[in-house]
Amino acid sequence: MKNIIMGFFTIVVIGLMAYTASQGGAYHGGEHGKVIEDIGNKVAGEKIEKANDKDDREKEMDALNALREKAGSAAGFEVSNKYKSKCSSCHGINGSGFQYGKKLMGPKLIGQTEAKILDDLVEFKAGRKENIVMKGLLMSLNKSDLEELAKEIGDFERKSKEAPSSKKQENNKNKYDMSAW
Repeated sequence: MKNIIMGFFTIVVIGLMAYTASQGGAYHGGEHGKVIEDIGNKVAGEKIEKANDKDDREKEMDALNALREKAGSAAGFEVSNKYKSKCSSCHGINGSGFQYGKKLMGPKLIGQTEAKILDDLVEFKAGRKENIVMKGLLMSLNKSDLEELAKEIGDFERKSKEAPSSKKQENNKNKYDMSAW
């Protein structure tokens, strides 16, 4: 009985194969082939368009990099590249914990003493204070790097008071000006 059933299904499958081959095949032209060809042309056209858009993307990246470079002076005083790369994305460009009127992830640093900041940095690096982001950022820094950062951040309050008020007003005026983009 098994052999009869298997023989029947074998004949049906061979018959379906012959029918498909006589109709031009699913992938050998016909309507199905045209659909696949159209998809190929559309994908190739999109790739060409994306290549042209890359120039615009590069322009945007250049504008963003220029803004990152200006980040240290937007608060009215200069900050180091180390602070820009390690701290400003969470604590703000001036240590206020805010940027463009929005609260950032990190707390306010401005107004804290150098000693307090150094103690906190050492605690974060050692893992005694729980913060995975801080530990990851500080892992590659040595003690002298931590001292430099603490000294710089400890001076933020003094620097902000010494910054010329005209520069602060200019920065506030242009804070949301996107024409430079």
